[in-house]
Amino acid sequence: MSKKEKKAGYLLPIRTGVLAQIFGLIGVFCLFVTSGCTKKQTPETDNSEYIKVGEVGSMTGAEATFGISTHRGILLAFEEINKLGGIKGKKLKVVSLDDQGKPEEAATAITKLITQDKVVAVIGEVASSRSIAMAPIAQQNKIPMISPSSTNPKVTELGDYIFRVCFIDPFQGLVMARFAYENLKIKKVAVLRDSKNDYSVGLSDVFTESFKKAGGVIVEDKSYSAGDIDFKSQLTSIAAKNPEAIYVPGYYTDVGLIARQARELGLKVPLLGGDGWDSPKLKEIGGDNINGSYLSNHYSTEDQSPHVQKFIQSYKGLHNEAPDGLAALGYDAAKILAEALLRATDDSSPALRLAIAQTKNFQGVTGLITIDEKRNAAKSAVVLKVDQGDFKYQTTIKP
Repeated sequence: MSKKEKKAGYLLPIRTGVLAQIFGLIGVFCLFVTSGCTKKQTPETDNSEYIKVGEVGSMTGAEATFGISTHRGILLAFEEINKLGGIKGKKLKVVSLDDQGKPEEAATAITKLITQDKVVAVIGEVASSRSIAMAPIAQQNKIPMISPSSTNPKVTELGDYIFRVCFIDPFQGLVMARFAYENLKIKKVAVLRDSKNDYSVGLSDVFTESFKKAGGVIVEDKSYSAGDIDFKSQLTSIAAKNPEAIYVPGYYTDVGLIARQARELGLKVPLLGGDGWDSPKLKEIGGDNINGSYLSNHYSTEDQSPHVQKFIQSYKGLHNEAPDGLAALGYDAAKILAEALLRATDDSSPALRLAIAQTKNFQGVTGLITIDEKRNAAKSAVVLKVDQGDFKYQTTIKP
């Protein structure tokens, strides 16, 4: 936890045992990890002047930057709300648990937050596979759960207490298919998917269908499993089909390695992907090899809208770094929950669920958000280009 986060008084899980270093991020963000999700409770957490909100995220593990960025976005939102007096005279406090990027840990974490911490709602998870593991538990206990960035359609199909503030894979896959065919004038694409990741499989299927429907051809469709480090067999097979681009909707660690190995094999075509690329680690792992590639995402730091620039400056002031898309979505999820808490007619879970469901035209950092009848957020997507280590805005595509 950073000094500023510690000063803000927010809880993170404190576990005895193994000291887990989080990918060297920022250099000061460390958590103590033990078996299970046991957490030390501070007296003020039980004080009735607080409204406790649970958070489940991957603070450690292969996708640690997703959880950390989301957490920091939530902290900023709650700090702003609490400075203005909180919600109905009470301050918001986030109780966060690290799931280590594992679905089974995510399920354990949300169970503890609901049954032991008695949180009013849960924000999380970032990844679809982990949100799918958590959603039945939230639904069974009738505690609203808001995923900031799980894009697989199955997530909100698991119950009427499950929401999200991001777009879904059918739209994100369509966005990149349309951009590749119409903007890049590409006609032949190969697909390289993570076969054990609901997010990657879902995006690959939608991209393939949309690209073919537009008139394009999928010349090869290969797969890998998260954690693999050698992709040369799949890339050699792809190179033999001479694609004009490769669609790789995986997470940043795998994509960075794939970019390096593709260039080593002489594959110089652009890689295309989704919001799972959004991490500073992508550029660290992929180096110059990832330059010239494109991803669909939720927002751009180049957006000059006053509320976006205010968020960026406030985030930098609190965390001393620029916010990525996951941070923006964590911020929006927290603000939408806070607004719903303010509008809810009473303190019950059904009232809060109804208030979230009635969210309409909420001006978020990641766009104008209305929760639809399937509890998804209808909103635009942006396409960014990796250019000399930066994400450069290319275009906005509306639903």
